[in-house]
Amino acid sequence: MKLVLILMIAVTALLAVFVLPPIPQDPAYHLFADQRQILGIPNFWNVFSNAPFIFVGLAGVWMLFRQWPDGGFSEFRYAYLIFFAGVGLVSIGSSYYHLAPSNESLLWDRLPMTIAFMALFSIIIGENISIKAGGRLFWPLLCAGLFSVIYWHITEQRGAGDLRPYALVQFLPMILMPLVLLLFRSPFDTNQWLWLAMGAYGVAKVLEYADIPIYELLGMSGHALKHVAAAFAPLFILLGVYKRQPIINGRQAVV
Repeated sequence: MKLVLILMIAVTALLAVFVLPPIPQDPAYHLFADQRQILGIPNFWNVFSNAPFIFVGLAGVWMLFRQWPDGGFSEFRYAYLIFFAGVGLVSIGSSYYHLAPSNESLLWDRLPMTIAFMALFSIIIGENISIKAGGRLFWPLLCAGLFSVIYWHITEQRGAGDLRPYALVQFLPMILMPLVLLLFRSPFDTNQWLWLAMGAYGVAKVLEYADIPIYELLGMSGHALKHVAAAFAPLFILLGVYKRQPIINGRQAVV
């Protein structure tokens, strides 16, 4: 029944999204509160605040190559490496976008985010529901995520932008991943690090939506603070794979 619930939510979301008319990118999305130029760099704080992503991404790749931890199944070695590589690329893509925000540059912001997001989704499926399913879904999920961004970009270029597939791959995993953690037995002694990662991402989304009010209150935009908060999510995941331990006979808990 638990798996049926997950599948029902996924199918319902898929049908619901494509019942909607095409959703173009709102041009106001590119109008961030803090547009100050500092040291000759436009939108300085929105650019500079992406720095934590490259440090966390590189640390993740280096540490996982150096020593594979007990808190991560070796079957998902490449998925973890691609996740942290994607996190590192977020720093480059998002910085490039914020130098001159537009639909054209937004493509390079969204591609690495989607790579990291889909890699993590497949890991959570594999570690909590089925190793085999997680492994088999990794490439299809990754391709679906990349397709959603490229599809949006092409439709925008043709004057009929459609964000529906991108919205699906962004928000459906954020509904399903917490459900998976709640409904299925974890093979590790704690999932607190994953919950902290999801909490950091949630805080980042709140900061993003409160960009202008936070800027007016603090003199630092919500969007810049969003980048810093969001970088804690992969950091918590990295800490988790090194600090958590598999439960005895934990692999038998994954069907």
